[in-house]
Amino acid sequence: MIELSDVHKSFGSNAVLRGVDLTIAKGTSMVIIGGSGTGKSVLLKGILGLVKPDRGTITLDGQDVTRGDRDAFLARFGMLFQGAALFDSLRIWENVAFRLLRGSLARPKAEAREIAIEKLRRVGLGPQVADLFPAELSGGMQKRVGLARAIAANPEVIFFDEPTTGLDPIMSGVINDLIREIVTEMGATAMTITHDMTSVRAIADNVAMLHGGKVRWTGPVSELDETPDPYVQQFIHGRAEGPIESLR
Repeated sequence: MIELSDVHKSFGSNAVLRGVDLTIAKGTSMVIIGGSGTGKSVLLKGILGLVKPDRGTITLDGQDVTRGDRDAFLARFGMLFQGAALFDSLRIWENVAFRLLRGSLARPKAEAREIAIEKLRRVGLGPQVADLFPAELSGGMQKRVGLARAIAANPEVIFFDEPTTGLDPIMSGVINDLIREIVTEMGATAMTITHDMTSVRAIADNVAMLHGGKVRWTGPVSELDETPDPYVQQFIHGRAEGPIESLR
């Protein structure tokens, strides 16, 4: 469903992506791992068409992501942001229904609220939170609201940017389980950026490691621990010694 071919992207003299090749099949969950500053977020922005490659192509269902009707294109995506990224001034149901109240997907207000409450229920939050504001919720609850917003318009593709950052181990497990269940139920194609190896094993069908501006290794999550690639082994085990240079 998503294909990147020889994708290059530089910002001034900083070459971030140096020939990325990656395929994400429809209905599968791909997790991108790699150290900070390796280009994971730039890769995600490229797929969304927010950053245009200097060279190479990125396609969604065979169509170049930088061309065509942007509103219709973006309507196919859902996104769970790293910090939940809720709007402080909007009530919880308005946050969840944000896309359903605007643009080509706009619904009547009462219908949008009903959908929002149903999506909140799906992530384990009752209707009593609908009229609260984000500041009245815990971090874990805010993350659930962010997940409800990501799936509110039943997107074909969902991106998860560090979905468990800042959460305790138990809540991280809850969010991982919810992501896995929802992606499977919806038949959505998922792409996750994370450093959390517990999340990788819980969410992924396939894993790709980005290093040095290229995909260093990609394969089924079941083969992750067995690959002899020294970069992958150093990263997944958090070793200071290895081919990936660490600051000391």
